Amino acid sequence: MKLTAEIWVSAYLTRLRLIEIPAFIVQRGDSTAGAVLVKLNTLDGKACCYQRSFDLMTGDRKWMVLAEGDEAEVDLSVSKQCGFDPDLWVIEVEDKQGRHLLDEPGLE
Repeated sequence: MKLTAEIWVSAYLTRLRLIEIPAFIVQRGDSTAGAVLVKLNTLDGKACCYQRSFDLMTGDRKWMVLAEGDEAEVDLSVSKQCGFDPDLWVIEVEDKQGRHLLDEPGLE
């Protein structure tokens, strides 16, 4: 059974909060089926945005880089995605060390 977007986002924010990584919802999407983007802000003018995609060969879900570089450029890319998909969730994670936890088990 697949988790709803809202439950996944809530669990993700809880995991981040437990190890004191600040994160917040920038855009709330559809509670059941909205896609999720995670923007990692390293607080040095740089950022990276991740989107979940499917590996057609294995059927696995993986987090892939959608955009990275100057934060303003990443924000522009995120804005474009929001324009294409009004059901999209956008989560911003702020961590100087670049931690996002997306590579941990259970978050794929």
